Amino acid sequence: MAVMSRIYILQRAARVFTALVYLLSCITPGVATISQAQDNQPSGITLERGVAVRMRDGVALRADIYRPKAAGKFPILLQRTPYNKDNAMPTGIDGAARGYVVIVEDVRGRYTSEGQWYPFKNETQDGYDTIEWAAALPYSDGRVGMFGGSYVGATQMLAAIGHPPHLAGICPEVTASNYYRNWTYQGGALEQWFDQSWTSALAPDTLDRFVRETTNARKGAETLPLADYPLFDLSGPLSDSNTTRKLAPYYLDWLSHPNYDSYWQQWAIDAHYQDIQVPALTIAAWYDIFQGGSLNNYIGLKTGAGNQSARDKQRLIVIIGGHAGWGSKIGDRDFGPAAAEFNDETTMLDWYDYLFYGKQNQFASKNRVRIFVMGRNHWRDEEDWPLARAKQTAYYLHSSGDANSLNGGGMLSTTKPVSERPDTYIYDPMNPAPTVGGPLCCDPNHIPAGPQDQRSVEQRPDVLVFSTPPLTEDTEATGQVTLRLFAKSSAVDTDFTAKLVDVWPDGHAQNLTEGILRASHRESFERSDRLTPGTVYPFDIDLWSTGNVFLKGHCIRVEISSSNFPRFDRNLNTGKDSASGNQAVKATNVVYHDAEHPSALLLPLVPQ
Repeated sequence: MAVMSRIYILQRAARVFTALVYLLSCITPGVATISQAQDNQPSGITLERGVAVRMRDGVALRADIYRPKAAGKFPILLQRTPYNKDNAMPTGIDGAARGYVVIVEDVRGRYTSEGQWYPFKNETQDGYDTIEWAAALPYSDGRVGMFGGSYVGATQMLAAIGHPPHLAGICPEVTASNYYRNWTYQGGALEQWFDQSWTSALAPDTLDRFVRETTNARKGAETLPLADYPLFDLSGPLSDSNTTRKLAPYYLDWLSHPNYDSYWQQWAIDAHYQDIQVPALTIAAWYDIFQGGSLNNYIGLKTGAGNQSARDKQRLIVIIGGHAGWGSKIGDRDFGPAAAEFNDETTMLDWYDYLFYGKQNQFASKNRVRIFVMGRNHWRDEEDWPLARAKQTAYYLHSSGDANSLNGGGMLSTTKPVSERPDTYIYDPMNPAPTVGGPLCCDPNHIPAGPQDQRSVEQRPDVLVFSTPPLTEDTEATGQVTLRLFAKSSAVDTDFTAKLVDVWPDGHAQNLTEGILRASHRESFERSDRLTPGTVYPFDIDLWSTGNVFLKGHCIRVEISSSNFPRFDRNLNTGKDSASGNQAVKATNVVYHDAEHPSALLLPLVPQ
């Protein structure tokens, strides 16, 4: 930890302990509620709690089993979670009522399970062992399906690449395809807000286990002052403390691997689609932090899954919020009654009704894909994703060198530029452009997620704003969005950010999707290549995807800057990353849009 900047450590420690104080205060009431429910088992359902599941290395994981109180054998629905198996009780009850045996297991090193917690590391092996154990239970019919979202989606994908013989289906919801490219980093930049929020939220259970183990080691000691635990060293500065290394050592490992190296490649789902041999219902969300990964999973599995049957039975649903919110109200926008129709538990059970019981529901349709189309705010079935009829259309950047801020003269049009002055702005890492909404997780109390009015950010001179005139007809963009940018910098490294915005007639600027590219990763995520200051380079910024109708009278807008903090870490412009650098310099960044450098927003337009 000595290599990390003092400011960075202070921010990290403050957030860890804020989360600890809050979350530890919630632990006892939650357990009491579950304990009371245990004494009153639901009618028609048998519930077994804390069943030991022995892994091949002898570690015991613990699971709760919900099963119909009836004779016969049933399909298994399995969830493996780091978030406390107790929280899945409603799904367990509903699943058992539908004719499934539902098993919910704490993953290794979490809550009631033995072992050491380290994200991703043991999920392939432990998932395999749990699936085969479940398939052999006397009331199992030998078919196991998995379900759940976020990291619980990761436990499915990582188990599936081990192709356990009795795994028959998965339902990964809002999860990643690559734990470097769309979990911990994006475009080569650290996803600071998610990485710190998520590790902080997981830390209380790790702390609780550590305290129990330490107390048990001190014979006869029931309680110890907090300062007496070796976890907390009060004698030195925070940068010398081992707190983070004890509570979340993987976080420091993430920081020490800023390139896509062998550390990340060992868990790359997108390198192992051919090893996945089961049907999958992938659930993605437009404003979700893992949207790009979820869509990649569907595309990768429909073409690369290990057998034809699995390829034919890939399905995709794209909802609105995911980690950014559920229901009809996401962020500051209400998407109407159709948005509220989606229920993830019901959808998952319908998927397995189709897969395991052959029911002719929505998943029996010839259309593989269902998406929520924003703007018109309705559901639409599609044959596949991406939409074959979507046509990539270039909206070129234009200005007279005055696109700085909402009050500038930046324009977007389908006309190619000829001779125009470039736009220049100063990016100061000590005064970064703030994150306002977007695909965030996991602390909405401090930064609300989803669609939020972007005009406060657009007032800044270090944000370039390019907009179309009000549209004369409805214009739908559904698919992947890219910004092709020609730019130079005075620094050896810097970031370029982009945001697609739907501007309403009243001026409300609704963010749709966004992206970032660390300039040193313009050629490869496996290595860092510094810029030659003053040299113009092409940059392709992946904004992931959207599904939105820009209604008549609205404007299409793109924002360009060099920061989106704290969603992404600040580029210090020195070539040093935020984990090892403690000094920052300002960068003069210049964006070109002329005949030789036709910078453009590339939108997938769908014919109306």
